[in-house]
Amino acid sequence: MSQTNTKSRTQDNVEESGHIESANLGVDRTSSTVKGGRRFSFGALVVVGDRRGRVGFGYGKSNEVPAAIEKAEKYAKRSMTSIPLLGNTIPHEVEGTFSASKVRLIPAAPGTGVVAGGTVRTILEKAGVTDCLTKCFGSTNKRNIVKAVFDGLAQLRMAGAVAGIRGQDLGMTIIESKIERGKRFMPTAPASKDRAKGPVNTVDDGGRKGRGRGGPGGGGRRPRSAPDQQQGDQAAPAGDAAPKA
Repeated sequence: MSQTNTKSRTQDNVEESGHIESANLGVDRTSSTVKGGRRFSFGALVVVGDRRGRVGFGYGKSNEVPAAIEKAEKYAKRSMTSIPLLGNTIPHEVEGTFSASKVRLIPAAPGTGVVAGGTVRTILEKAGVTDCLTKCFGSTNKRNIVKAVFDGLAQLRMAGAVAGIRGQDLGMTIIESKIERGKRFMPTAPASKDRAKGPVNTVDDGGRKGRGRGGPGGGGRRPRSAPDQQQGDQAAPAGDAAPKA
């Protein structure tokens, strides 16, 4: 009874802690031959995270796909762990292994993005990492890759924590100095009063002022040319000379 209450309280705390996003990495189908035919079962691999340093994964099985995904999400929320982040990247290079898979995670400067495959990219994005370089070695099985990534994330340590354990002052690390240099080239949003205005076409703007209908470039009546004006002047006396009734 106490274990059940503890599990329910843990799940409630995870859901109330913040907005948690989930991503389905894949659904596997297996079949077993029985007397009446084949019986199918499905397994779902799901990763959840709040994009603020907390991430977890779970694998659930069921006879239906929605039930398998729901189980996997429940297991993933229970296994969420916190990882240290240095800005939008990891604090140092790390390598995680599981079975025949090996994943290397390398911190990157701001603006680099996540250079990784679909599985590793999903995990890092759910954890809140937006700048990181990765490389996978060995087996590319999704379950092995996921466990190798989490093995590497579990090895992350902040410089302050390591300095406290050693009793020494480590100063600024190489990664911190690279991040500071990278911030100089990042675009900054201008203030509301300093926002740049859009380009305004002022070519030949002065010549267009005062032009009424029918002027050059206007949509009115075309002005009469010199020959037309002469013909009009010659036709005018003929109209005046017409006999009056």
